[in-house]
Amino acid sequence: MSLSAIHNAAASLSIGAVTVPNGVFLAPMSGITDLPFRELAGQFGAGLVISEMVASKAFAVGKEEMRLRAEGQGMDIHAVQLAGNRADWMAEAARLSEGAGASLIDINMGCPAKKVISGYSGSALMRDLDQAVRLIDAVVDAVSVPVTVKMRLGWDNASLNAAELSSRAEQSGVALVTIHGRTRNQFYKGYADWDAIKAVKDAVSIPVIANGDVLNEEDAQDILSRSGADGVMVGRGAYGRPWLPGHIAHFLACGEKLDHPRGDELLALVIDHYDRMIDYYPEVVGVRCARKHLGWYMDHATEPMQSASSQLARLRKQILTADDPEQVRIALRAYFQFTAERQVA
Repeated sequence: MSLSAIHNAAASLSIGAVTVPNGVFLAPMSGITDLPFRELAGQFGAGLVISEMVASKAFAVGKEEMRLRAEGQGMDIHAVQLAGNRADWMAEAARLSEGAGASLIDINMGCPAKKVISGYSGSALMRDLDQAVRLIDAVVDAVSVPVTVKMRLGWDNASLNAAELSSRAEQSGVALVTIHGRTRNQFYKGYADWDAIKAVKDAVSIPVIANGDVLNEEDAQDILSRSGADGVMVGRGAYGRPWLPGHIAHFLACGEKLDHPRGDELLALVIDHYDRMIDYYPEVVGVRCARKHLGWYMDHATEPMQSASSQLARLRKQILTADDPEQVRIALRAYFQFTAERQVA
């Protein structure tokens, strides 16, 4: 096990002129890492939280959805992730982000979604490194804040070019790279190749963040040991667990596992998160956007239980279909009270 890598991830990390408290990051995830979720993850101790993917052209021309995605008011360190395939739109979106208070800009070169790669954005850029570098140069030249890049190992197993792209990105002035240990063609299937990330670490002198299949503290320890990376990024493992990146950072720092919120503590967190979303979005939008999060929270609350019940199923359906926020809150309190009683019995 690489103790130095684990120590580095627990310590503060410099990204250009920006210093973050630790090297355990929350991944940018569309539909998940809006401002309310990032606020919670930051309060639990994540070293850095990054916005949902923002489409550069749509943001530059003033689309409200992209403005909301790029929102970071009140964040100590505000990171915006941009996606696109044209240097002019990427540069303009980066300038607007910096003007709105962004502390750093992340460029998406890793998203595998068909609707993204069909526009030659995201991981499609790993098939054309010259174009990828042109976009990087445009963003770096447009802003004074640090620029980072998130990518995959390559397009497929025949073109594992993350080390080459990372090296060229460093030469262009990028301050940090994040590597998801899969190719684009893998999507999220199989397992992330943590060992393959080491080739990127060996190719650059800037910090490298390892990403992919980090679901708990032991996974974080293992990915750091095998990749030699300077930090770790938590993605899907944080679904319904905004505390996870902070808990991992604590574990890497002192070897202690913190208890996950349970019972009344978890209920208070869920209600707080729900209220933040209702306040942040127009009401109907907030109610509907919150449902996926509420579902994940309920899943975690029932994990220790050996069997479900018709009562919980009824409450769950009400929580995930009601449009009245107060009805949702009432049902949530009943759901978590019932799960607590079942677990004690």
